[in-house]
Amino acid sequence: MEAASFYQLSRPEVAQIVRDAEVKTCVFPINGTRRWFMLEREARQEKDDDWDDYVDVMVETHIDLYRMFFEHGVYTLLTPVFGPDLMDRGEEYTKMALDALALAATSPEFLAFYEEYQIRVSLYGDYRKYLANTQFAYLIDLFDEVKRKTASYQRHRLFYGAFAHDATETIAELGIRYHAEHGCVPDKRTLVEMYYGEYVDPVSFFIGFDKFSAFDMPLVTTGNEDLYFTVSPSLYLSEQQLREILYDHIYSRRAEDTDYSELSPEGWAAMRNFYNANRCKTLGVGARHPAGGYWYPLHI
Repeated sequence: MEAASFYQLSRPEVAQIVRDAEVKTCVFPINGTRRWFMLEREARQEKDDDWDDYVDVMVETHIDLYRMFFEHGVYTLLTPVFGPDLMDRGEEYTKMALDALALAATSPEFLAFYEEYQIRVSLYGDYRKYLANTQFAYLIDLFDEVKRKTASYQRHRLFYGAFAHDATETIAELGIRYHAEHGCVPDKRTLVEMYYGEYVDPVSFFIGFDKFSAFDMPLVTTGNEDLYFTVSPSLYLSEQQLREILYDHIYSRRAEDTDYSELSPEGWAAMRNFYNANRCKTLGVGARHPAGGYWYPLHI
């Protein structure tokens, strides 16, 4: 299928293609939310420092994004939302971020969304270890409850990641516990089920933002996942961008390897011209903008 035709399909048509291609698991960490929000406020000419509507806007925008993924046929969405590095931004930011995370388990808008789309919800990572005996320990019970409420939903799955930056010790503990109970070492599928609460298929593709790095998806990376990085903050992701990613993942990267022994002279010439034109360019190299202070990629 040509890209132009794919982009013109309806969402249900794209979703069927995605399901037929067995594109099951996407990892989409939503980053740059503060920049996005402040830029949007500026665009609306809201100059005050009132952040009261921040949470409402985040809830609405996150739900819209998750809906877009699910309506395009993605079955499982992993979205890392919080790690220990964010705590370095200070107590005020940490409280705001974790209180906002609580809304994913309690707000009527999210709960209605889960029910309408039949989304099974869970939280993964070492959050119990990090949050126990803190003022944020209440999050553990909240996500246990929303997991229980949505346990029967079968159409989609949404895993929020919290403190999933390094699962080494947790996986070791799970293996020791399993061996003590069963007298043998768990296989990978069993470890995945123990870590996530149920089996998660290997990652199909990852969509990041900012500096090129993939993270917070323990046990489900194989080296075969396709990596994509947006130039603008995650919340600006459009339907056109998602379709371009899906088309690339399904059609462009799954083509059989070229038999270079049969490549025509024209083909070699085109390859040579392309590589010569880009010989000194490296994807992932960037710079700090002198005015805005943000990192941006060169050679785009």
